[in-house]
Amino acid sequence: MHARLVRSAAVAISVAAALSWAPAASAQPSQPISRASAETPAPDAGSVEITTKDTAGDVLAGAEFLLLDASGREAGRGTTDVQGMVTFTDLVPGIYRLKATSSGSPLHDVVADQDVIVTPGATTRLTVTSPFKPAKLLVQVKDDKTGKVLHGATVNIGTGTSTLLTLTTGSKGTATGDLPVSSRATRFWAKEIKAPAGYDLYKPIKTFAAGPGSPVTVTVTNAKSATVPKPSPSDKPTPTPTPTPFTPGKPSGGAGGTVPSAPSTSTPAADAATAADIPVDAPRPKAPTGSLAHTGADSTPWIATGAGLLVAAGAVALVVARRRTVGGSGAESDGKNS
Repeated sequence: MHARLVRSAAVAISVAAALSWAPAASAQPSQPISRASAETPAPDAGSVEITTKDTAGDVLAGAEFLLLDASGREAGRGTTDVQGMVTFTDLVPGIYRLKATSSGSPLHDVVADQDVIVTPGATTRLTVTSPFKPAKLLVQVKDDKTGKVLHGATVNIGTGTSTLLTLTTGSKGTATGDLPVSSRATRFWAKEIKAPAGYDLYKPIKTFAAGPGSPVTVTVTNAKSATVPKPSPSDKPTPTPTPTPFTPGKPSGGAGGTVPSAPSTSTPAADAATAADIPVDAPRPKAPTGSLAHTGADSTPWIATGAGLLVAAGAVALVVARRRTVGGSGAESDGKNS
């Protein structure tokens, strides 16, 4: 009987415990939690739509962008699709910072960071143009005969009517630079504007093509300048003396300052008569030999004077001979008379 009393007490305690907990459980019924409010964007939220292209106008897929809010926290991250587009949604209005982390192409560079303004309930559309990577240009200048590298040459590089680079070769005869390209095969020209020392300017204009990020070499050859020997002092021509015209009555330019006597004047008839009186065997004056001391117009008076003196000497000799002949004939006549 004692055992029955114990079991009855235990059952009573259990029932009492169940009745005491039942009201607490019913006071907190389970209700499903709605998540619609968390997934629905705020009425004043905005968005950003980005389209990527290159300088040739082709869209770029695979470009990666990062969007940061005003405090520098990440607000979005995305990659452009095959149409070159990526969209960031559910953005609180304000100013954001857009960073390009990859161009999606080995031929293109990423663009610089830029600010984007998000307005309430509107989509901000932005086109990003990724530039081509520059070509790696090497300019070298050489001797056209020996191939020796030449320093000090200046070359302009350009396209169309625009000059893009001006390069001057160094001690190795080369110059390098990044050449901006606008397509996958851009045409350029090279023109030398200053030749190396001792060489002629290379006047032809060279044309070439360059691609994004590709190395390209332009070679200019120069010919040596023609050397003109400097004249030696001994090669200078001797100045020819200007002849001084003879003026009767005035002293000549000689050292003595004397005036040559005027030649004797004679008429052709008198000369003929005198020549007729000269015997055949009489000695005749010989023409002087040797070179004249002076040539030109100033020597003519001296020649005329010499000729006059010779004629006068011949006449004196003729007179002397005739006197001797006359004297001899008189002596013979006196002997006969005696």
